Amino acid sequence: MIQFKTQLTLEEFLTLPEGDITYELIDGEAVAKFKNDEMAPKFFHSCITGALFILLSAWAGGKGRVVIEWAIKLTRNQQDWVPVADLTYISYNRLSADWLQDEACPLAPELVIEIISPGQTFGEMTEKATDYLKAKVQRVWIIDSRAKTITIFYPDILPQTKRGTDSLEDSLFEGLQITPQLIFQQARISY
Repeated sequence: MIQFKTQLTLEEFLTLPEGDITYELIDGEAVAKFKNDEMAPKFFHSCITGALFILLSAWAGGKGRVVIEWAIKLTRNQQDWVPVADLTYISYNRLSADWLQDEACPLAPELVIEIISPGQTFGEMTEKATDYLKAKVQRVWIIDSRAKTITIFYPDILPQTKRGTDSLEDSLFEGLQITPQLIFQQARISY
């Protein structure tokens, strides 16, 4: 693991060299997204990521972009915060279709998806979801591959946990018709 100076500015963080470890900027520090081998994405995590990318990309054609592990420039506790969500959806209304820069997402997206990895807890992910909402992300999905559930966090109502054939329909994502069961089946994780 690379050692960095204790406090980094946003600009310093964004110019760090790319490597085998994904870092997030948290409270001025470059923090490894996966702190140990136990937390590193495993088979289920990777399969769910791929399934969601396929399903959401098919829906998002002409509407926006779906991106895997894209850093996002946000603010948390009045400090720069650069999380790296497992998946991100941002509409062309928010970030135009002709935007093409090799850099972190410059705006809060409509949706971030985090998949709980081994070694992470639902409570930790709930805190992160709350931080995303405070930073103006409109929806956060936390996916639990063991429970086969998707918990949706909203800025103005209590979270809702979906399972099985529960619809993930949302006025924010007009025309998106998927269920947890479809996602887990697409990932080839028995349901």
